[in-house]
Amino acid sequence: MKLGMRTCIACGAPLYEEPLLTIENMPAAAQHLPDPGDRDTERGVTIRLCACKGCGLVQLSGKAVPYYRDVIRSGGYSSTMETLRRAQYEQWIADCGLTGKRILEAGCGQGEFLRILAEYPVQAFGMEHQPELAEKARQQGLNVTQEYPEREDQLFSNGPFDAFTSFNFLEHQPDPCGYLRAIANNLTEGGYGLLTVPSFEYILEQRSFYELIPDHLSYFTMETLTSLMNRCGFRVLRRERINRDTLSVVVQRYEKPDLTELAARKAEIGEAVRSLLRRLKDQGKRLAVWGASHQGFTLCATAGLQGEVCYIIDSAPFKQGKIAPASHIPIVSPEEARKSPPDAILIVAPGYTEEIQTVIRSTFPADTRIWALKTDVLEKMDPREKE
Repeated sequence: MKLGMRTCIACGAPLYEEPLLTIENMPAAAQHLPDPGDRDTERGVTIRLCACKGCGLVQLSGKAVPYYRDVIRSGGYSSTMETLRRAQYEQWIADCGLTGKRILEAGCGQGEFLRILAEYPVQAFGMEHQPELAEKARQQGLNVTQEYPEREDQLFSNGPFDAFTSFNFLEHQPDPCGYLRAIANNLTEGGYGLLTVPSFEYILEQRSFYELIPDHLSYFTMETLTSLMNRCGFRVLRRERINRDTLSVVVQRYEKPDLTELAARKAEIGEAVRSLLRRLKDQGKRLAVWGASHQGFTLCATAGLQGEVCYIIDSAPFKQGKIAPASHIPIVSPEEARKSPPDAILIVAPGYTEEIQTVIRSTFPADTRIWALKTDVLEKMDPREKE
C-alpha cells in the first residue's frame, strides 16, 4: 500500500487533520549516530503523532528513516531477552506443532535470535537486508540470505516456509501491509508466525514520551496490531504483553476454504431435482417451484430447469410478472398459480417451508404433491408419496 503522510500507512484511510501530539527538537534517528565533527550541522527534528480515522492506528506523519531495513537490535545481547526468546520458542513450537518445520526470521540481523532458534528441532532460516550483518550470521553457520520482505509478489530464497518470526521490525515499516503480505505469500497454507512490536499501551500508561522516536512509524495497541494482521492474511491465535513494554502475537495464515463438499452437494441436489422432474414427466405431471428468492433462482439456473418448470410461485407482488434471472422462468402469484395448478410443487424458501406447505394444503388441490429443499437435501413433504 505504502501511503502515509496524510493517509494511514496500514489501511489507507485518512488521518485526523490535527496531530495528537507534536514534539520539536527530537533526535533525528536512534542509529547512524552523528560524529563529533557534525555538531555544527546536525539538528533535531519535529515529529507529529497522528491517528487513523479508519483502523485507529497511531503513527508518525513523516517518512521512514533511510535505514529502516537495517535496524540494529541491542537487545540481542541481553541475557533477559535471550531467556524470553527461549520461553517463546518453546511454547510456540509445541503449541503449533513446528518440530521439523522450516522457520524464517525476517530481519534476523547478525543472527542473535536465529542462533537460539537453531538449537531447537526445527529448520532455521534467516533473511537480513544489511550485507555485513548477513555475512556475520553466515559465519556462525546460520542459513541467512541477503533479502528483505517488501513486495507482495516477492519470492523468498529457500521458501516456502512453515512459519516465521519478526521481532520489533514491523513498527519501522513505511508499508507494514507490504511487509506482512510478502511474508504471508511465502508461507505454506496455515503457516504460523510469532511477531513482536513495542506496546503503545505501555507508552500511554507510563506517559513515557521518550519512547517516541522517528525510527518507529507505527505505534500499535493490541487492537490495531490485531486489525493489521487480519487485514494482511493472518488470524491471531494468541496475544499477550511481554517484558512490560512489548506486544507479542502468535498468528496463522488464513487457509483457502475447502469447497469440495459444497461443489459435490451442488451436483447432488441438481441431479435429485432433475431426477424428480424425469419421474413427473414420465407420469405426465407438471412441477412448479415456490420461492422467487436467490435460493430458488440459483437452483433453477444451475440445475437447468428452464423449460422444465412451469413457473415460480411467490407471494411478493413486486416479483410477480417478472422472470427469474438466468433461467427466465416466469414468476406468478399463488392466485395465478391456482388458475392452472401444477401437479407438484418444490418449495425452495428456507425458513418458510412449513408456512408455505400449509398454504398449499389449504388452497391448492388436495392431490398436489409437495417437495422441499431443506438445508442440503431434497425431502418429500407427503409421507404418502412413493419415490
